[in-house]
Amino acid sequence: MQEPVTAAILVIGDEILSGRTKDKNIGTIADHLTAIGIDLLEVRIVGDRREAIIAALDALRRSHDYVFTTGGIGPTHDDITADCVARAFGVEIGEDAVALTLLAAHCERRGVPMTSARRRMARVPKGATLIKNAISAAPGFMIGNVIVMAGVPSIMQAMLADSTQYLRTGTRVHSVTIDIGRPEGDIAEVLGAHQASNPDVVMGSYPYFQDGAPKVQLVLRSREPARLACVARGLEDALRERGMY
Repeated sequence: MQEPVTAAILVIGDEILSGRTKDKNIGTIADHLTAIGIDLLEVRIVGDRREAIIAALDALRRSHDYVFTTGGIGPTHDDITADCVARAFGVEIGEDAVALTLLAAHCERRGVPMTSARRRMARVPKGATLIKNAISAAPGFMIGNVIVMAGVPSIMQAMLADSTQYLRTGTRVHSVTIDIGRPEGDIAEVLGAHQASNPDVVMGSYPYFQDGAPKVQLVLRSREPARLACVARGLEDALRERGMY
């Protein structure tokens, strides 16, 4: 089986850290990457500080196959992501002719002026590939193994979809969920023993309450469907023997 393809997310924006804006992108990206066989291993959130963005970007791009950034590519003074990415890669940044054309056409359709602020969204690091934005025209971009996307969820989703064509994907991880009507503590010993006996299948427990009663979901994950099914059946049998399933 091929080596896993890995990814990280770098969320950029003071508004996320202050709590003013609630992130809605991490889960969407995670779902998408899981579906195409890329393992999301890490998420970081940094504010609108140049050195913090560059340091986080450098660390993540060196330890993962891909880094997806969200936020900071709009028209205002605190939209500094593109500049930080250019600095991290040691390249110049300037207006991209294609991006400028897309923005100009979008402004004309909307009947709004092409201001200097809007032109900022056409600035792209040298050597980057544009990522299409079917919502508001201003593109994202990909340079090296870094995919730079907007923070607005609908725009991010459009960019994520377009960026997929440039990604090396892997074997999808499959999962099986077992619902247990007991507290997590009741099944911990059985689950732990089963995990120890089957280290090739990842197992996790996720407690919740339903109508005031404690319950738990056991989730097993593997890239090999047949092996996953076998291990899941074994766990169900072990729980059944203890009267827990």
